[in-house]
Amino acid sequence: MASMPSSIQFSLQRSNFSSTHKVASTNLVPLRSLSVVSNSKSFELSPVGLSRKPLKLVKCSQLLKPRNTVDVFITKAAAADSEGHDIEITDGYAKPTKGFPEKFPALVTGFFFFTWYFLNVIFNILNKKVYNYFPYPYFVSVVHLLVGVTYCLISWSVGLPKRAPINKELLALLTPVAFCHALGHVMSNVSFATVAVSFTHTIKALEPFFSAAASQFVLGHQIPISLWLSLTPVVIGVSMASLTELSFNWTGFTSAMISNIAFTYRSIYSKKAMTGMDSTNVYAYISIMALLFCLPPAIFIEGPQLMQYGFRDAITKVGLYKFLSDLFWIGMFYHLYNQVATNTLERVAPLTHAVGNVLKRVFVIGFSIVVFGNKISTQTGIGTAIAIAGVAIYSLIKARMEEQKRKAALAHA
Repeated sequence: MASMPSSIQFSLQRSNFSSTHKVASTNLVPLRSLSVVSNSKSFELSPVGLSRKPLKLVKCSQLLKPRNTVDVFITKAAAADSEGHDIEITDGYAKPTKGFPEKFPALVTGFFFFTWYFLNVIFNILNKKVYNYFPYPYFVSVVHLLVGVTYCLISWSVGLPKRAPINKELLALLTPVAFCHALGHVMSNVSFATVAVSFTHTIKALEPFFSAAASQFVLGHQIPISLWLSLTPVVIGVSMASLTELSFNWTGFTSAMISNIAFTYRSIYSKKAMTGMDSTNVYAYISIMALLFCLPPAIFIEGPQLMQYGFRDAITKVGLYKFLSDLFWIGMFYHLYNQVATNTLERVAPLTHAVGNVLKRVFVIGFSIVVFGNKISTQTGIGTAIAIAGVAIYSLIKARMEEQKRKAALAHA
């Protein structure tokens, strides 16, 4: 684009006078429209000495002055940058006009929720399909984290995001978080490998119960009776579903319960490890440390079987390319759904956050039943519905309490 002068001349013409004035342009961009303050009810505004189309007058008002003198004050102008994007110039400052995310925030948030649910459902489906021919959850857990860590390292190398520095103090704070993350992740995968996906998610609906118990008996926070009462249907529903679940076995049930406990303590330690570091970097460091925690059990528990016949049997069943491709994609979807979940929940209020988490579990349970054709008894279905309803009630009550605390804190401040 050709360079423009530091000032632009405009000719203002009205019935009985003609005067030329200079308007300083601090932002050297071709103006598309201009708002001025003048004493003229009717005048034309056009460039002088520039081979550009006349400007479209947007708005003008006026102030009376002596004859043949006109004061012009630019209040607002629409312009374009070198790439043709709209720029708004207000009181001499150039600001980009609102883009799609600012104009339609609800649509953007809805898209984030859709992407989060979609990635989570795809991950659960692919993960279970891999276990059907490769039942080694400790090794698969390592693959999930390894792909995610590789993704984080590549992102750091290109500066998206820029890697935040870490010291011994931060390392000490994040280590218990990473350990609980690793334990919860591995135990979830052990459960996924041994029982139906829908049943594992039903058991994991008990996580709010363990969270409330830890908050009261470990952290010493007083939990209102309304929250405890809202957890009653969760416990009843999970118990009903467990008694008649066709895929029930103690390994899957126990590992899902351990996962609940591990993730509860992960939340506790995460609150203690609030460091001011952005969530993307925190998750990257936690993933790296969790990978180191997951490697020893994978090597010692499943290593001999994998070397003897595990890899060979999987390759024989599906082929080397599909085997490696499946491992890569379950790791990528695992990392992406966690990252998008974080981005999604940062955009919404606590109440929306709570509803979103409950709906996600409903989506996963529903899709897993349809895709895998899992047969469930009537009692299991009713129990699952009661448990999910209890989680929804609990989440809504807790979200309202958090919102009231936030408003009280703001009012006090």
